[in-house]
Amino acid sequence: MSSLKFGTSGLRGLVGDLLGWPSYGYSLAFLRHLDVNNAVSASRQVLVGRDLRSSSPEIARLVLAAAEAAGFEPVDCGAVPTPALALAALERQAPAIMVTGSHIPDDRNGLKFYAPTGEIGKADEAGILEAFGALRENDLLEFEAMAEWEHPAASLDVTAPFVERYAAFFGEAALAGLTVGVYQHSSVARDILVAVLERLGARTIAYGRAENFIPVDTEAHRPEDLALLREWAGEKRCDAFVSTDGDGDRPLVADADGTVLRGDVIGLLTAHHLRLSTIVTPVTSSSAIERSGIAATVHRTRVGSPFVIAAMEKAVQAGEAGVVGFEANGGLLLGSSVERDGRRLEALPTRDSVLPILAVLAEMVATKTSLAKLVDGLDAGFTAAHRLTAVPAEESGPFLDRLGEDAAFRAQFFREAGEVADIDRLDGVRVVLASGETVHYRASGNAPELRCYVEAASADAAGRLLDWGLGTAATAMGRSGSGA
Repeated sequence: MSSLKFGTSGLRGLVGDLLGWPSYGYSLAFLRHLDVNNAVSASRQVLVGRDLRSSSPEIARLVLAAAEAAGFEPVDCGAVPTPALALAALERQAPAIMVTGSHIPDDRNGLKFYAPTGEIGKADEAGILEAFGALRENDLLEFEAMAEWEHPAASLDVTAPFVERYAAFFGEAALAGLTVGVYQHSSVARDILVAVLERLGARTIAYGRAENFIPVDTEAHRPEDLALLREWAGEKRCDAFVSTDGDGDRPLVADADGTVLRGDVIGLLTAHHLRLSTIVTPVTSSSAIERSGIAATVHRTRVGSPFVIAAMEKAVQAGEAGVVGFEANGGLLLGSSVERDGRRLEALPTRDSVLPILAVLAEMVATKTSLAKLVDGLDAGFTAAHRLTAVPAEESGPFLDRLGEDAAFRAQFFREAGEVADIDRLDGVRVVLASGETVHYRASGNAPELRCYVEAASADAAGRLLDWGLGTAATAMGRSGSGA
């Protein structure tokens, strides 16, 4: 059985299942889906980008070949951050395909699809699957004939306009006086991040550049990444540290002590700095979103950028102002254009890491306040999140169904943690205990994992609750260890 499936953001799976015909076939199916729905511009260009994982160049070559076979002009944008590719595609009203597995390990990869109007939704995913199922033997024969396709595609620099977007809005003194450590690892955004920070007046220090792919997750942080940040913070050279995941659409921000900010805290600070009044965020973000009072309106969704985008579009259509979406992983989507001091930042309704990084740092400069104090001022509470790995859907699905539907099992399951006061099944199973603490389980849409999110009254309590949640779930599914 193939591991390929649409998750929270694009098609993902094992490299062995994606290389060859599947990469070509799904790209062909996507473009035919656009044609059938008359969703293609007159130029018929397709922009193709990729991240730095080892399989991405070959998969990108197959995507470019499929674009030509579908009657489009393939445009090779090279190794670029996902939001930079998305911005260029929106400006040209052209479709785009990003080859990336985001934060997941190097043995996995994926395709992220953009229609000329922006990131695709769940209806488009169904259309792509239908078009893929309709591919015929002659398509396979054409693929085999193009197996060694090396036709020189047109090229396009999408990074310079992306940097200029933020330099023009924030101004070249927005980060003056700050020294920022940039954890570069194998992020495709590593050089752009340095460039834009320096354009805005910051001094940068590069750390941890890697030649091999490192699966940095901005939500379930690897212990080795946290240790590196603490080590670099011990040098006392930086006011903050920043990084992104592999394809540059999710930010990592840490204060001068190396303490990593939660993604929803980054989103709140961004909304505050840009004076955005409507927040769209999944159920995995903490209750601090409502408690902070930063937004006049908060809309909750399932996890995944397609759900956030759909809710943002609905908010804009309803006339709600200052619309921004963000996830617990930090990925921020700008649903409304922002005007400030005669400068305008156009909406970019796809996950972006650069805007929230710049907004948080600019807030430090504007208020002359350390990042740690900015966070303290939010009263954001304490959360923790991690995952059980190698948990296929056939294990996580029955567990989640039983936890959500069987009240007796649920009460017994949470017996040690406390009495169950409420339950939410919008995405997975989110349980509110009588103490006010929350435990939320959901299956990852990108990998065979069961994720656990908790919220508690202190950092220590959140850590204990997370350990309990992972261990108890592992036991309930008959697993000998946590697998985290």
